[in-house]
Amino acid sequence: MIHKSSQIKGLIVLVFLLISTISFAQQDPQYTHYMYNTLSVNPAYAGQRETLSVVGLHRSQWVGIDGAPQTQSLSIHSPLRNERIGLGLNIVNDALGPARESFIDANVSYTIPLNAEDLKLSFGVKGGLHILDTDWSKGRFRNTDPTFEDNINLISPMIGAGLYMHTRRWYLGLAVPNFITTDHYDDYTESVATERMHFYLIGGYVFNISETTELKPAFLLKGVSGAPVIADLSANFWFQKKLTLGLAWRWDDSVSALAGFQVTPGMFIGYSYDMTSTGLNNYNSGTHEVTLRFEVKRLGRILSPRFF
Repeated sequence: MIHKSSQIKGLIVLVFLLISTISFAQQDPQYTHYMYNTLSVNPAYAGQRETLSVVGLHRSQWVGIDGAPQTQSLSIHSPLRNERIGLGLNIVNDALGPARESFIDANVSYTIPLNAEDLKLSFGVKGGLHILDTDWSKGRFRNTDPTFEDNINLISPMIGAGLYMHTRRWYLGLAVPNFITTDHYDDYTESVATERMHFYLIGGYVFNISETTELKPAFLLKGVSGAPVIADLSANFWFQKKLTLGLAWRWDDSVSALAGFQVTPGMFIGYSYDMTSTGLNNYNSGTHEVTLRFEVKRLGRILSPRFF
């Protein structure tokens, strides 16, 4: 047991050392509901809810600005019969100005119990396709680059991996969604740019406040090499295992209010509103995000709502 404990501590230290030596920026779609949409962040999460879980999400960013990001995602995952292997499918559609990017990937995880106190470590891999389509007839552009003369359709492979360590009270995960560099639309330079490798670090802890109330602070650090880290921090209260209320903050970007309700043991609905904290605040009326999660009772088991 002592040997396993030292291995766990060593792994956690290694994760934070890795993060501290790499700086980041963000090109992939972003979510305020990352705590409900973990499979899109880390393939090792596949099957970790111990039942068939289907999560759909819609995000309308910077409402009021033409061509602002619109994102939809659908994730489906479940453990297999032996419960150590999890399978998942993740589909994301991300529209920004004249560009539309689609991500389709399959995820496989393998979980190893580390001790008798429900501590587990999961390894995950993912493989899929990234599709980029542009339609330069949408909008007006400052740039006179010849790129805008022809629409672009690119299909690129994706290969990613992740680690996810967790108990019933806390979780910590590190993932690289795609090791292969691909092309994406850069709205700042109004051009097609090379997508660099992303790193995601996610974590959270559930505190028992009372018999009816729990508090879960959580974080997501994300980005790419060569630019500052982007940090998402959140804190959600869970009342009677039914109602969720919380606040979130994205570094140098926005503050958010979150609410959710466990309609039935198998159905959860969540909503968030982001208020932009940058100069864009004068030109948009905020960001809306809606999440729906459906889960199926497994044969011989009671479906109990979980915080993560």
